[in-house]
Amino acid sequence: MVATHGFQRARRPEQIEARRCAILDAARAMLGSKPVADISLRELSESVGLAKSNVLRYFDSREAIFLEVLDENWVAWLDGLSESLTPTSDDSPFAAEIHVASAVAESLVSQRLLCELMSVMAGVLERNISVDFARDFKKRATVNSGRFASLVHSQLPHLSEGDAAQFAKVTLVIVAGLWPTAEPTESMVVVLNEMQAPPASDMFAVGLREGLINQLVGLSARAATRTS
Repeated sequence: MVATHGFQRARRPEQIEARRCAILDAARAMLGSKPVADISLRELSESVGLAKSNVLRYFDSREAIFLEVLDENWVAWLDGLSESLTPTSDDSPFAAEIHVASAVAESLVSQRLLCELMSVMAGVLERNISVDFARDFKKRATVNSGRFASLVHSQLPHLSEGDAAQFAKVTLVIVAGLWPTAEPTESMVVVLNEMQAPPASDMFAVGLREGLINQLVGLSARAATRTS
């Protein structure tokens, strides 16, 4: 249980922020051992040592809490990507696109929590939040998506800013679509083993890489036809 002693009646800004941090810490800890779908507001509240009504004084809802965790993981991923994304010396056709798409895919595969939260962002987490929180979150999501597009554009300047933005949007869609297959149920694991299929995590990694490569190469090919 996360300790909250010393500010049971949080009124000052620093006390409110400390309470919010305690709630987010508890959410992160629980996400380390179970998926979002299995974490209720009641469980989360108990782990912090608060009543559900008290937790809702600091966040709109259970979903808003996990959207905050998503945003911080999204920003951290972009920080790491901006440092690891480097040009390739290979000048063969579409080598740069393959290099960038592969680097993006590899970086996402290592971000299990980010992928999981992205996979439920639109269908689950954005369904039970207030207009004010939705507005704030979408502003931050737009900034994150724009930052990702700018990173891609910096590596592939022949793409238009619009094409880079399209790739950023499609990346989110591909991750959201593929991630559920990365963590199959026990029954599906048995069946996949019977079929001698590769491990689900490997299929996710390969599918993500191939999907991103196809998108980026396709966007570049279309860009070339517009300029020819």
